Amino acid sequence: MQTDSFRPDALRIGTPLSANATRVMLLGAGELGKEVIIALQRLGVEVIAVDRYANAPGHQVAHRAHVIDMTDAAALRALVEKEQPHLIVPEIEAIATDALAEIEAAQLATVIPTARATQLTMNREGIRRLAAEELGLPTSPYAFAQSLDEMKAAIATIGFPCVVKPVMSSSGKGQSVLKSDADVEPAWNYAMAGGRVNHGRVIVEGFIDFEYEITQLTVRAADPESGETQTYFCDPIGHVQVAGDYVESWQPQPMSPAALEKARDVAAKVTTALGGRGLFGVELFVRGDDVWFSEVSPRPHDTGLITLATQRFSEFELHARAILGLPVDTALRAPGASAVIYGGLDETGIVFEGVAQALAVPGADLRLFGKPESFVKRRMGVAVATGADTDEARERAKLAASKVRPVSAK
Repeated sequence: MQTDSFRPDALRIGTPLSANATRVMLLGAGELGKEVIIALQRLGVEVIAVDRYANAPGHQVAHRAHVIDMTDAAALRALVEKEQPHLIVPEIEAIATDALAEIEAAQLATVIPTARATQLTMNREGIRRLAAEELGLPTSPYAFAQSLDEMKAAIATIGFPCVVKPVMSSSGKGQSVLKSDADVEPAWNYAMAGGRVNHGRVIVEGFIDFEYEITQLTVRAADPESGETQTYFCDPIGHVQVAGDYVESWQPQPMSPAALEKARDVAAKVTTALGGRGLFGVELFVRGDDVWFSEVSPRPHDTGLITLATQRFSEFELHARAILGLPVDTALRAPGASAVIYGGLDETGIVFEGVAQALAVPGADLRLFGKPESFVKRRMGVAVATGADTDEARERAKLAASKVRPVSAK
């Protein structure tokens, strides 16, 4: 239940670290959460960052930081009662969403966008059934399985190639593309290891022969005239994924007028059904004028890091403004692109060389996330760049990213 004190026509923002502070608690303090925290603090908000490990990127900039197991309902409820946030903003999937529903029902805080939305979107089964079965949106054929035998039966119906994902995971973890019977058992084992919360359940999806995939950033925010919630769209973001994990994105993605209209219609329908306010990352497959729904995140999207360079307000600033009931502006400033910087080694406290050379690339900028521990395929930073068009921007972003060299501090 959303409290009256946060209606757009009654909004007041207090002073951080005072009795009248406007307090926001982020559940998950990774690189995306860090940028949301910075955006909130620029608007005078007191921010509490929560994550499962110490010194997460968001911990480094928040007013206060906590380390808890966010899947522990009792621990989560106790922390909310201690900190008394006005808003709770989930930034990852591995959260006790039932506890969020109880917190919202008890009016202890407003959950962004809503507790129901977090429950549906943090489980692929919930959001897929909403999109396909309740809203009638176009999706790939799919089935759910909770054993290897059930998965084999689902694949027999759907056929090869297909995709298997844990019902709860992020950034491609546990996801496999299957082309033959030889891939089935390894895919099941990988899915069981990759789920954020191991429910022993997977989704099997038929493979769509798409031309490209996009993220349609969609914002539900207050209309400045009426105060009513309206839907706003950013320009579509094209991206490349490897093993389900984004490695490169660009904006705007060229689309036919018909495909763009369909993409925004799908995005509007699913985000309206989820309700609440804030920014959503809606993932879609596109071929010609045809569009299929894939997934939705009720928060800033990793491919949307590009908006740090391309838009008047980044996706993080849009999220902050929307959840506070403030007006938004989704205007594009310039074509741009992003390219991921991986850790390249397994070590704590690494150092980065080549930063000056990367920043010398025309139109380029960097975000080094400050994660305390590097892994070979962990995203440790991103290069963003603008250009005369997306082709030039992509070249610049990839060049800048290639200049940065994570190395051992030993």
